[in-house]
Amino acid sequence: MRTVNTLKTLTAFVLAMIVTNIKATFAQRGAFWTQASFMMLNNLIFCVVWFIFFARFEEIRGWRLEELLALYAVSAFSFGASVAITGGYRELARMIVDGDLDTFLTQPKNPLAQAVCSRSFAMGWGDMISGVILLVMSGYATLQHLPIFVVCVLCGWAIMVSTAIVAHSMAFWLGPITELARQFTMFLVTFSVYPQSIYSGWVKVLLFTVVPAGFIGYLPVQLLIEFRWTILGALVAGTVAYVLIAGFVFSRGLRRYESGNQIGLRV
Repeated sequence: MRTVNTLKTLTAFVLAMIVTNIKATFAQRGAFWTQASFMMLNNLIFCVVWFIFFARFEEIRGWRLEELLALYAVSAFSFGASVAITGGYRELARMIVDGDLDTFLTQPKNPLAQAVCSRSFAMGWGDMISGVILLVMSGYATLQHLPIFVVCVLCGWAIMVSTAIVAHSMAFWLGPITELARQFTMFLVTFSVYPQSIYSGWVKVLLFTVVPAGFIGYLPVQLLIEFRWTILGALVAGTVAYVLIAGFVFSRGLRRYESGNQIGLRV
């Protein structure tokens, strides 16, 4: 019972932080719409390349334009949600090196949850909007597919954040690696928007382990094409595994954390 109450309290706290950060992002409306619009246009322009490609070729290793648009929709929305709602992970390595985790450690809430939910970036909303547009264009925006899309996005979101947490947590051991960790995250995003059928051998193994792009793009699209409980089970199991790994790595690294002796207050 105590564990349930603790979980409810933490959930309410995290939701309050998320709402506060989103409100702060929306407060600067000019900057918000500029960043969101540019990101949305960037995603849509990128897809023009595929329209040109499929105008000449019917498919690429079994993938048609519709499936590729669905792939990009899931990946874009997942990444957008990760930076718009839990964007604090992008600053995690810097917080570790600069000692900025002090503020979170002084509160009786999970420091990792606080750090991850401490920032919100407007560009993420552009990704999410373009994700919806691309889903509609793919033809999979139906009542039958929407629940599957939501589950896929939630899993993709969790895996992206978890993988980024592991990368940024290396700062506990390696020092200032903020840019390297960010590049690794973008590396993950890049691989998630290409059909995994074009890869083979050890590269495909990497896409379901070290760089889990297959869980973000490939498996979700397979679910949209043809729902199978085995695929859903693999997706959920992979998500849970990466979340647990992220929590474990961060907690182990936290033992090595050196305080920045900073006094701060978060309201």
